[in-house]
Amino acid sequence: MSKTSKKSSGLSSDKNWWRQAAIYQIYPRSFADSNGDGIGDLKGITSRIPYLKSLNLDAVWLSPFYPSALADGGYDVDNYRDVDPKLGTLADFDEMLAGLHKVGIRVFVDIVPNHSSNLHEWFKEAIAAEPGSPARNRYIFRNGRGTNGELPPTDWVSHFAPSAWTHESVMGGKHNQWYMHWFAPEQPDFNWDNPEIEKDFLKTLKFWADRGVDGFRIDVAHALKKDLSEPLRNLNVFEGLDERGNKGKGIFADRDDVFKIYREWRKLFNKYNPPRVAVAEAFVHPERLPLYASTKTLGQCFDFRFIETPFEAGAYRIATQEAIELAAKNKSSCTWTLSNHDQIRHATKMGLNPAVNRRDWMLSNGTSHPLDVEAGIANALAATLYILALPGSTYMYQGEELGLHEVTDIPEKAIQDPQYLRNNKVDKGRDGCRVPLPWTTSGKSFGFGSGGAHLPQPQWFGKYSVEAEEKEPHSPLAIYRKALELRKSLQTKEEIKWHKTKDVSVLHYARPNGWHCITNFRSQSYPMPKGEILISSQPLVDGRIPAGTTVWFKK
Repeated sequence: MSKTSKKSSGLSSDKNWWRQAAIYQIYPRSFADSNGDGIGDLKGITSRIPYLKSLNLDAVWLSPFYPSALADGGYDVDNYRDVDPKLGTLADFDEMLAGLHKVGIRVFVDIVPNHSSNLHEWFKEAIAAEPGSPARNRYIFRNGRGTNGELPPTDWVSHFAPSAWTHESVMGGKHNQWYMHWFAPEQPDFNWDNPEIEKDFLKTLKFWADRGVDGFRIDVAHALKKDLSEPLRNLNVFEGLDERGNKGKGIFADRDDVFKIYREWRKLFNKYNPPRVAVAEAFVHPERLPLYASTKTLGQCFDFRFIETPFEAGAYRIATQEAIELAAKNKSSCTWTLSNHDQIRHATKMGLNPAVNRRDWMLSNGTSHPLDVEAGIANALAATLYILALPGSTYMYQGEELGLHEVTDIPEKAIQDPQYLRNNKVDKGRDGCRVPLPWTTSGKSFGFGSGGAHLPQPQWFGKYSVEAEEKEPHSPLAIYRKALELRKSLQTKEEIKWHKTKDVSVLHYARPNGWHCITNFRSQSYPMPKGEILISSQPLVDGRIPAGTTVWFKK
């Protein structure tokens, strides 16, 4: 039975609430700090529920808040059914959940099923156990190559290290085997060929669903199943980490047998009223996305195409049409997103010349090429209004409603992300979008907490704080609030109709209820069509739409 009563909350019983929802991602450690230790926490989120309500959201998604040593920002989980003591308690979680439900906001939690942390009780048991034991069979242990097993079992590579294998001696093991990790060595991969793993994750999903959680974001959903048949296959230098295009038969990503797991999860989700929702994070070939979003599996899958689609009319139209057609294949809904905790903030992307190598630009602390700060924010707002008017779910990342740019100049000694620390420092990493939010125009941590912030905040943050933007009727925050409020009236048939324009840099589409969305991407200006203007991402100039502007209007 749920720990929170839907009857006493502001939630509807509509089982399709998720199809056109506005969902806001919270990175808990960087959202709000209630106790002054420099780390955001659950009570901090609870204290900001009025702010979240003011955004007119349908749901929030919490990145991991579980016990973790933070080898990878919380995605190295020590215990899947508890709260990190630095972030609070289960009682704090229940209080937060009830508070969000009371104001009509549902809650997604992050599930990390591909790997645990090296501090998980199962991995500690595995390291201490004999080869071939049930404890080791929960993970992927193998003998090494070479005369004395001194070489990794295969050439498999990791996202955060040259090899996907670490010798167990690094973790205190004494049996001369290697264990597999697709990410950091502190994130050993589970052996999903072991039925015990599936049974335990069903227990975890039920634990949170019974507490009242409404949905789950599934981390690295495409990587659970690997080809562990002996002898293990090598990848080859051309295949590397990216197995897209292998049509379900790769070595450790997007294998067809992963869907058996998700069919069992769907059976569990459907036992609740309304059914629990799940969205897959799956970096797979677009043609494979519907398999994860099937009504018989997870139901929805992130479509990340807009994260890398250049802010150009032709590219946006193609991406929009392809995504709508893909979602229709399995009667799912589209998932639009421009930012998340793994990406450079989209205001920054859209303020850089597209030809700039963003990795090198980040490594230069943002000094190698000029950033057009104002154009980036204008383009980002135009892009946001463009996707918010589309049918489907929109997933937003904390701080984008403030027009925040990426923090590029974090000193090396303050960097936390293993993407930088473990990859020979060839990529600045993701800390720049995880810097704690600015709530006030001044103060030690701009209102984040009384004890400072776990990542350094730049001085320019005050200008983009909630306090500063509350006073500005045309601020990014004001535009987000109004757009998200208006969007609730857009929940109609999930289709659009394209309208011709007289400029290749301008897109115009309409929804079935008479709402229109027009975006001027690059044209110097464009005449505003006749109709009642509902919202504009920038003011019109002499009745014309300037470049980098989206307008919603009604005929």
